[in-house]
Amino acid sequence: MTPMPHHPRRRTLLTGALAGTAALLLTACGSAAPSSGSSALGGDSAAQVSGQNKGPYQGLNLGRTFAKPDVAFTDTSGKPFNIAKQTAGRTVLLYFGYTHCPDVCPTTMYDIAAAIAKLPVADQQKVQVVFVTTDPARDTGAAMRTWLNAFNSSFIGLTAPINTIIAAAKSVGVGVEAPTAGKEPVHGAQVLAYLPTDGKAHTIYTSDTASAVYLHDLPLLIKGVTS
Repeated sequence: MTPMPHHPRRRTLLTGALAGTAALLLTACGSAAPSSGSSALGGDSAAQVSGQNKGPYQGLNLGRTFAKPDVAFTDTSGKPFNIAKQTAGRTVLLYFGYTHCPDVCPTTMYDIAAAIAKLPVADQQKVQVVFVTTDPARDTGAAMRTWLNAFNSSFIGLTAPINTIIAAAKSVGVGVEAPTAGKEPVHGAQVLAYLPTDGKAHTIYTSDTASAVYLHDLPLLIKGVTS
């Protein structure tokens, strides 16, 4: 694992309210405004997130579980990668973002990497972080690999045509919009955590989640503890 970089200043860009039961909204990394009225949890994935932490986890409980996207992605080495098949039996943290993001994407990766680094080595090897770009035109395999290596060289970077990415994100309740020239890409900023036992996400982490929360929850996720 490579040394982690200086922690950039955190800017919380999550615009959805977590009061009682509320949907999370799409957010733009950087100074761009959120997409008005766009839900990051929509369509068939119109899950609601509980505003209360129930059970052993400090992360938020989902109102339903999500299966991993069963989609043909390409990894940073140019090889096909199917998340559902190739992470089977692993604890998975799934995030949609982009490498040019000035704030929430790098802080999220940093906090996850910092938490993983504090786990016993045997447990570190049981966790797989999957980063799916929401800006495939700019995020080449080489660019993603270099960026992810700054946090943890084991992190997987994936790309696909933007419509495939949008569909995959929607299938797990995350909103992604096709990039628009001159504007920051807009995407849901939540991390979904998948258990190694049933391969489904029961817990979600918002963009302002501290590293200590991941450190608390990861051993539970690794053991397959349900919320």
